[in-house]
Amino acid sequence: MLVATKCNVYVMAQRIIALRLLLSFILIFYIGETYSSSLPGRLITPLSSSEEFKGDFEAIKKRGKLRIVIPANIGGGRYLPRKGSPVSQQHEIVEAFARFFELTPELIIVDNFGDLIPALESGKGDIVVGNLTVTDARRKKIAFSVPLDHVREKVLVNIADDSIKLVSDLNYKRVMVSPNSTFWDSLSWLKKQKYKDIELIPRPDGMLDEEEMDLLALGKIDATIRDSNIVEMYLGYRDDFKVAVNFSGKRDIAWGVRKEAPALLNALNQYLQLEHLSELNNKVFKGDFDEIKKRKVLRVLLRNNASSYFLYKGELLGFEYEMVNSFAKFHGLRLEVLVPPTHKELLTWLVEGKADLAIGFLEPTKKREALGIKFSNAYNREYQHVVVHKDDSLKSIREIGDRIISVRKSSAYWETLDKLIKMGIEFNFKAAPEDMETEELIKIVGAKKLDVTLADAHILDIELAKSVPVKSVFTIGDKREQAVAIREKNLKLVKAINEFIKKNENSEYYNVLYSKYFTSRKSIKKLAKGRIENIDINKLSPWDKLTKKYADKYGFDWRLITAQMYQESRFNPKAKSFAGAKGLMQLMPRTAKSVGVKDIKHPDSNIKGGIKYMDWLRDRFDKDIPVSEKIWFTLAAYNAGAGHVQDAQRLAAQKGWDSKRWFEHTEKAMLLLSKKTYSSKARYGYVDGAEPVKYVRKIRERFEAYVNLKQNEEVKSTSIKSTNPVVIPKKFQTSITQVEEIRLTKERG
Repeated sequence: MLVATKCNVYVMAQRIIALRLLLSFILIFYIGETYSSSLPGRLITPLSSSEEFKGDFEAIKKRGKLRIVIPANIGGGRYLPRKGSPVSQQHEIVEAFARFFELTPELIIVDNFGDLIPALESGKGDIVVGNLTVTDARRKKIAFSVPLDHVREKVLVNIADDSIKLVSDLNYKRVMVSPNSTFWDSLSWLKKQKYKDIELIPRPDGMLDEEEMDLLALGKIDATIRDSNIVEMYLGYRDDFKVAVNFSGKRDIAWGVRKEAPALLNALNQYLQLEHLSELNNKVFKGDFDEIKKRKVLRVLLRNNASSYFLYKGELLGFEYEMVNSFAKFHGLRLEVLVPPTHKELLTWLVEGKADLAIGFLEPTKKREALGIKFSNAYNREYQHVVVHKDDSLKSIREIGDRIISVRKSSAYWETLDKLIKMGIEFNFKAAPEDMETEELIKIVGAKKLDVTLADAHILDIELAKSVPVKSVFTIGDKREQAVAIREKNLKLVKAINEFIKKNENSEYYNVLYSKYFTSRKSIKKLAKGRIENIDINKLSPWDKLTKKYADKYGFDWRLITAQMYQESRFNPKAKSFAGAKGLMQLMPRTAKSVGVKDIKHPDSNIKGGIKYMDWLRDRFDKDIPVSEKIWFTLAAYNAGAGHVQDAQRLAAQKGWDSKRWFEHTEKAMLLLSKKTYSSKARYGYVDGAEPVKYVRKIRERFEAYVNLKQNEEVKSTSIKSTNPVVIPKKFQTSITQVEEIRLTKERG
């Protein structure tokens, strides 16, 4: 009888598939094209037409497109995705990620769910997006992003069926699932170990999700299994089925990436946790200093390099970072640092309103002012040095000959070279990448991969102190002024900055700060040794191996946990608070016990317990909170307790703020809970809200630094993009008298 029933189901399934074949072909080409054209710059490609390519993120960016592998039966070109579909939402996010990096999203359509991971492994795509459950077996094949969702598997039955109350009731039932799903693996194990009479029916290849649900509604099968987020989508428009019982505990849903593409994985994780739905990066403000003070946030654009802004043993440092941080503190402002991808965006992002000021030893020029920028008074003055290898015999600009000079096109150095060209001096030069720091160019010169570059004295001093084999052969022109860039209409901010510069110029504070970064060789060497760029990016703390192990297990970015660990204990396993919290993650004894930690002093147990507790806290918050926001709520709860954070959410809603967003919304409510007016009405009462607010912001700041600071340990010769050097025609040459007008000073060595 069971065999006959099974055959009937197969016949029904095959008839359904046959009846829709013609429609399917139409949908592939018609609706697929409509779906594609509805979003500009999107491509849809069948798996068979996708070329094999296994490059990491830099190679992907060079190709100009991001290939997103998706199952045809829950999205893509087969039909317009239903509103509320979690898969469609994931598609929107990953396509936004692609466009964020100026890549064209290309959907690679896979007919069978089981072909998703093989397609990725073979190089037919770059990312798998398809409500993919994270399992140990899959981790052996591919790497996973941070979780986008947390789901539970649900047993679904016909709306009129009350016969299944427990998982054991699946015995003697007809259960259809895909053979390539985690559901099949779990049911197969149950069938083998406990319930041998489960009739496990493989869903035929090509059958859509909806068609399987129709079989359930018609009573042709007794049950199927779906992830809870998919179930919620169905319940939004279907009433012919119901959830009978939970089939599993919590599982993570994430995107899949090849293990050989760590840079792509890092970019994805950064986007999901820092960029996606981030208020800071989505909002534009162009108000003057009075509006900035009302927001109480000063947004500053800085580049990550040895002179401006870097991470040293967990602390954020840099000459300009310390200066602007002092300015912010003086005015009672919270500093938010934004790191643009290249030097070019330092000014374009400022003009667009993404930040309030830009600072990076910028030289005021007419070209820059024409963008709508006003510069402050100078806070520093430097010579521009012509830098060559220490063994180079170059003595004068007249002897440059065939040597190639390279600087960034957006830099003041480029304008200097342009002036030399107009004076008739002949030399070869080419543009360095906009994301390359001057210190990197100096290192390339030291490695004899580049002949000449230009550098300000303070940058050259740093590299000389680190014994990079270069020298200055002469300087060009007078000392150059360097100032803060501000939008030209923000005159109140210009005035405030000028007052700060005037107060500190030539002060003891300024001189000590300058010596710390640029003239004290001992200090320079110490800072260089500890900079994250000069160590392995994968060794942020002594505990990285353990952090990665447990962060991966529970679905967190290990760098975020490392930033949290620093905030908790400064990486000291013997740290102990006045309240009795102990170890690297500062676990309270009661908390440790609740998560199964027996030896709170042992680093392995302490880290595992802390991350496990983070996982537990994450589940305490509304599933509708975006993944990019939920992590901040979780951190706040780790510091202050989930109850107080939930009180803050309720208060935020009452105040008209967004209770599903932390920064500038729920955190504002958290601050109010220290006041009796509000705490007396809160379920969990008083809390010093300033502490969790500061805690979360400090961790985010350090995490952003971990993510954004680039590793400069090895400078590759290929880092200078291949372009044809610009040769200055001889007809523009002038007399030696004009050349001599360029002031050449003695060698600096």
